[in-house]
Amino acid sequence: MRLTETIRAYQKNDPAARGAFEIFFLYSGIHAMISYRFAHWFHTHHMKFLARWISQASRRRTGIEIHPGATIGRRLVIDHGNGVVIGETVEIGDDCLIYQGATLGGTGISCGKRHPTLGNNVMVGSGAKVLGPFKVGDNSKIAANSVVLREVPPNCTVVGIPGHIVRVEGEKLDHIHTPDPIALEIETLKARIAVLEAQIKMKE
Repeated sequence: MRLTETIRAYQKNDPAARGAFEIFFLYSGIHAMISYRFAHWFHTHHMKFLARWISQASRRRTGIEIHPGATIGRRLVIDHGNGVVIGETVEIGDDCLIYQGATLGGTGISCGKRHPTLGNNVMVGSGAKVLGPFKVGDNSKIAANSVVLREVPPNCTVVGIPGHIVRVEGEKLDHIHTPDPIALEIETLKARIAVLEAQIKMKE
């Protein structure tokens, strides 16, 4: 962890930050990331119990839960931080910003990749839930309290439950071009049913 550049990232993203000394000693996000780096090292060196012990001790101290198996890039800022959860197979790029209460989680108990991947410079708002093994593209923003269940292209803004894209490349979509998330989900279910029906017919 390059501590100096991470502290600078906090100064850039938090107007309330008054200096490096304050950030280092008082910001829970910094403490959670320092603990994560140690826990991740033990996790990758097959000392997983010790890795989890460090991560759980950090959770109790900071209110931020980061699984030691997660892969996190440089200059991650966790602002306020309380209630943030980052799952085992999460991947986070560089220069991302995550606010309090956000969850990067899975949607089931399957093994393998089951948590999201965030590109570079992604913002996840407070209370947002990003759930599943898909990617959120570079420079995209997830609005507060949104629930995102499918891939997000780069340079997009997502809002709502379920999350839907309202801006692309900074341009606001009108009601004609904004995709209906419920209709998309219905179409996905129809396609899945068609596949299952075809499989049943093949076995008859």
